[in-house]
Amino acid sequence: MGEVVPHPASDLISNSEVPALMGQIRPQWQSKGLIERVRRLLPVDPSSACQRLLNAAIQDLREKVQIAGIDIASEVAAAYKLPPINRGSRGGEDIENYSTAKLIDLSYRMGLLSRPEWRKMTRAYDIRRDLEHEDAEYEAGIEDCIYIFKTCIDAVLSRDPITLIHVSEVKQIVQASGPVTADPDLLNDYKHAPETRQLEILKFLLSVALDDSEPDLVRENSYVLIQELDAFTGTSVRVDLATHQMDKIGRAPLTELQVRVAHAAGILPYFRKAQRTTFFRSQLEDLEKIGHSWRAHASHGPALRLFPEFGGLAAVPTDVRVQIVRWMTLCYIGEEGGYGTMGRNRKVFYSNSAAPLIEQIFKEDREIIRDDISGLQKDRAVKRVCADEYVARRFQNLLDLVDA
Repeated sequence: MGEVVPHPASDLISNSEVPALMGQIRPQWQSKGLIERVRRLLPVDPSSACQRLLNAAIQDLREKVQIAGIDIASEVAAAYKLPPINRGSRGGEDIENYSTAKLIDLSYRMGLLSRPEWRKMTRAYDIRRDLEHEDAEYEAGIEDCIYIFKTCIDAVLSRDPITLIHVSEVKQIVQASGPVTADPDLLNDYKHAPETRQLEILKFLLSVALDDSEPDLVRENSYVLIQELDAFTGTSVRVDLATHQMDKIGRAPLTELQVRVAHAAGILPYFRKAQRTTFFRSQLEDLEKIGHSWRAHASHGPALRLFPEFGGLAAVPTDVRVQIVRWMTLCYIGEEGGYGTMGRNRKVFYSNSAAPLIEQIFKEDREIIRDDISGLQKDRAVKRVCADEYVARRFQNLLDLVDA
């Protein structure tokens, strides 16, 4: 029997991170013969070892697609114009015949690979094709081995399969007998769900949160869950959800509930500007009816507490925002005090209920409203009340707040 000749780069490979990477492969793959063959080939034929390891990663992706669900895979394939997948009784056999390049694309769209991982797996597949078809001209170097091994193991072979979340699971959560919050497993499952599934879940939650016929607890649970999922929702999902919601609303004026829920879902900026302007103009009219005088302090709190739930001042179209900022500023700075039995020692009369709320609202959106506040130095009403030095100090406090 001939002696096995080590590859010229075998020492470099042995001293690289490749052997340590092999130890990160999941136990169920460690026990398979394919991985053992990779270990034996690595010192003598790195090209073949790279090809076989990538084959193992591709087979692992096929199995993960099946575990995630052929129904989801079929929806994703249709949504992104990938080759169709049979959803019938023989659906699993179709995924076995899916081309490698398209399988990598499908895995990315299903959330089984992140975008950087998808790009790296695609590049690893290109390297493998070079090794497969140009053996006489091209052999794997140490850099190829490390790239393919690190990519395939980090992105695929070290990762457990993901069971993608179903709408029915979310329905059970919001229908619980008490208030709910999203646990880390739910958030992780949602984060890795394909965009089509994220959209399906959010459509369900929005419909429940806006449905007057649903129990209050179920609607509140849906609203809370929408807020918690927002950080893991993709931009394209938000755009599609906003389009869906706008189609349902039509040209009707926006209600406070619709705006609250839209903000919680991160889709309010995608709503029609005309409808957002009309909505916030109505809020301004309500504030003006109350008045910014400290004497109306009892009504200020309920009116202002809603603003953060509407998206704060960042959600308000510019022309209306300037007017709302002016009202809040006049409400905050107040008027000259020092009179009356109870107010003799109070230099400025202002709304105690409104002031802390306005400070917080301004602080949240200071970058956006900085010019709005600065421009009020020339406003006639502001200049009039700021003739008093103590009122002027309160206005300066706002200028300092937004400049911080």
